[in-house]
Amino acid sequence: MVKQMKKQQSGFTLVEILVVFAMIALLVGLVGPKVMQALGGAKSKTAHIQIRDLEQGLEIFKLDVGRFPNTSEGLQALQVAPGGASGWNGPYMRTGIPKDPWGKDYMYKYPTEKGGFDLYSYGADGGSGGSGEDADVHNVK
Repeated sequence: MVKQMKKQQSGFTLVEILVVFAMIALLVGLVGPKVMQALGGAKSKTAHIQIRDLEQGLEIFKLDVGRFPNTSEGLQALQVAPGGASGWNGPYMRTGIPKDPWGKDYMYKYPTEKGGFDLYSYGADGGSGGSGEDADVHNVK
């Protein structure tokens, strides 16, 4: 007796594959915006942390030199001694002056009308104002 074996075909049908793609697209559509929103919040939090680190460097600079760096000396004064800065004992930032989480330089101004210094990032849009990811991130001074 010759046995005839039926070949079984395995695999997925086109309909099954399309259903899986539709489910993946639905998940991406629902979860994607939440993930992007969380990522944006993480960048703002990172900017706040970096600003606090820069503030600490500026405070130590002031203790050593007796003043904050002026606007023209900028944050670079934390890495390289500005002219006429007796008592400078830096560098005051271990890893250098960071860029903000959007790849731009932090803005620094001293003196200000309120006294103290302003240290801020313009956010994702690189311009003043904005909301959400585009909101400015400031120091509290």
